[in-house]
Amino acid sequence: MAECDGNYLRLTRLMPDWERSSRRDFRVLIGRSAPQVTIEVVDRSRYTTVVALSQRSVARGMAETRIKVRLYHDARCAEVIEFQGQRLSEAVYDYPNPKMRQPDEKAQVNRFLREFLNACLTHGVANHERALIGS
Repeated sequence: MAECDGNYLRLTRLMPDWERSSRRDFRVLIGRSAPQVTIEVVDRSRYTTVVALSQRSVARGMAETRIKVRLYHDARCAEVIEFQGQRLSEAVYDYPNPKMRQPDEKAQVNRFLREFLNACLTHGVANHERALIGS
C-alpha cells in the first residue's frame, strides 16, 4: 500500500492540474538521451482517474514504455492496472499460470512505476519551459 500511496503523490506532483488538464508532455534528460514522456487522462469519475503514461525515445532500439494507472482520490493511492498493453488484475498470481506471470508481478510493476516517476521528477524538463519538473 505504501508504494501506491507514494506513486499517487508522485503523479500528482508531475500533473498537479489533473482535475482540469488532460495531458502533460515533457522530456526526461538522462545522459545523451531525452525520451518524451506523456501523461494523459483517459477516464475521469468522481472518485477515480485513469491516466496513461508513455515514454518514447528517439534512440534506436529503445522500447516504448506504456503504463495505465488508476488513481483513487479518496484513498490517495495509485495502482498500475496495465503494463505494456497487458492488464494486471490480480495482486498475487498462482505459478505457473497461462501467461507465466511472476507471483508478485503487480508489486514489481508498481515498484517500476515508482522508479519511473522518480526519474521523471528528478530529470524531467518541460518542453515549453525548459524548467525542471521537480522544482
